[in-house]
Amino acid sequence: MEPLIRSLDFVAVPSRDAARSHAFYVDTLGLRPDPSAPFEFWAGDTCFAIWEPESVGMPFAPQAAAHLALHVDDVAAAREALEAKGISFRGDTFDTGVCHMVLFADPDGNSLMLHHRYSPRS
Repeated sequence: MEPLIRSLDFVAVPSRDAARSHAFYVDTLGLRPDPSAPFEFWAGDTCFAIWEPESVGMPFAPQAAAHLALHVDDVAAAREALEAKGISFRGDTFDTGVCHMVLFADPDGNSLMLHHRYSPRS
């Protein structure tokens, strides 16, 4: 039997200012913009779609409970590069014994994480 859900099509990220989010995700984080959609960006095979809930009558609330884990090859180096661009991180970098991770947020308060797994799952 084939699985009902076959893949993750995109992650919707709420914003109060889609143009500001575009600049953050493309210029600051370096995500690849989608040439056919001005408020969609790519991290590998995953699409980030920026939307403004208030433009469709919904209240804005940042996604604060589920950190979107952005893969990097070296968390310390990526953190240093983003700090040089003005990003503030939430505390120290964690070493879980299998991965490094550090938390930060986009300009709307959506939770993000730099992540690198350095040990395979057992």
